[in-house]
Amino acid sequence: MGPDPQLKWKVTFLVLFQIVTLFWIREFSWPALLISAYLVGGVINHALNLAIHEISHNLAFGHSHPLLNRALGMFANLPIGVPVSISFKKYHILHHRYQGDRELDVDIPTEFEGKWFASTGMKFLWLILQPAFYSIRPLLLLPLPVTGLELINILVQVVFDGLVLYLFGWKALLYLFSGTLLAMGVHPVAGHFISEHFVFDEKFETYSYYGILNLLTLNVGYHVEHHDFPYIAGSKLPLLRKIAPEYYENLPHHTSWVKVLYDFVMRPDIGPFARVCRRKRTNFANGDSHDE
Repeated sequence: MGPDPQLKWKVTFLVLFQIVTLFWIREFSWPALLISAYLVGGVINHALNLAIHEISHNLAFGHSHPLLNRALGMFANLPIGVPVSISFKKYHILHHRYQGDRELDVDIPTEFEGKWFASTGMKFLWLILQPAFYSIRPLLLLPLPVTGLELINILVQVVFDGLVLYLFGWKALLYLFSGTLLAMGVHPVAGHFISEHFVFDEKFETYSYYGILNLLTLNVGYHVEHHDFPYIAGSKLPLLRKIAPEYYENLPHHTSWVKVLYDFVMRPDIGPFARVCRRKRTNFANGDSHDE
């Protein structure tokens, strides 16, 4: 099945859509701007974040064209406002390779998060602050050397942000930034951050979501399938599930990301600590690891 040859066109459409909307956004009032960022711009930026996720697996041009994938990732990154594409790839590959490892899987919340954001109100606050935790946690827990491609990613993003500011003004730039942040927090499309690996059933650590929002998020909800076959594009994962129903149809899954967010906040048995963790002695340099 492999890559998605249409991914580059999907990314191009979304990036151009965001740029074109800036001609109108700069004239919006602040309330209208923030509402638009939550309902429209944030959803598109979140889709671009998930395109970056696909591209990190080389699912745009295949493994034989790594630099084309990296370039498309930087292009998809432009409306997001913050340079994330290259850095995301470094840490996301570790998440797949060492899922549940307290030291190497920085997708797992810290002890600070688990202890301080345990009550209903604090869990809601944690969802609001999730963009900050998601971005800063890897840099604090597992700082990795900055690569040349990361520096290029930063430079390209700074130039683009500067052009947006020069051509469209502060409102347009803040529209892009606020959309990114709002759609990663208390937002239906952000439900996948919780639904993917937070334990809702003590026997399972990864869950799929089968609902309509997959149409807006490149099928990121097919998460069990994705972890089984990370080099199959999201557009082809529904077919994979159809081909092998005996492996997926009887697994617990989610049908509503809104309900996932509600349950995360309201259920006392679910919080930042509701993750399967493994302690491993890992020779990270050599890629060797074994359970204690």
